Amino acid sequence: METKKKHTLFIDGAISPEFIAGSISKHQSKTGIGAHDIFLGQVRADTIEGKTVTGIEYTAYEEMALEKIHEIREALFDKFELSCMHIYHSLGEVPVGGICLFVFVSSPHRKAVFEALHELVERIKQELPVFGKELFGDASYAWKVNK
Repeated sequence: METKKKHTLFIDGAISPEFIAGSISKHQSKTGIGAHDIFLGQVRADTIEGKTVTGIEYTAYEEMALEKIHEIREALFDKFELSCMHIYHSLGEVPVGGICLFVFVSSPHRKAVFEALHELVERIKQELPVFGKELFGDASYAWKVNK
């Protein structure tokens, strides 16, 4: 288990499909794992007050976010039978269609990954000091509200 390892959380810009595929492929040699669950957060082209979002610019209180994600990870490793957990969140600008959040949870059994992933994503959205500015084509923006 990786519970004591400090986690790298942030990636500059969008999270590439190659990064995601590489992360998944590294787990094929871990033969005690029987299940993985993955969440990919993607930037939507929402329409807000008649303007369409073209991207989101993410900022964070990085040190506080790293402490909080370590706390969340420890709590979930204590609660569920997990083999590993990886969390990556974008910083900077991510265009519409880009992946901004990649969460990957593994366990010997499927029930633990389903439950842990759901709780993990909800806690990230509620507790992590990460902020997004929804960008519009006319150079204006609106602060994103997590739903």
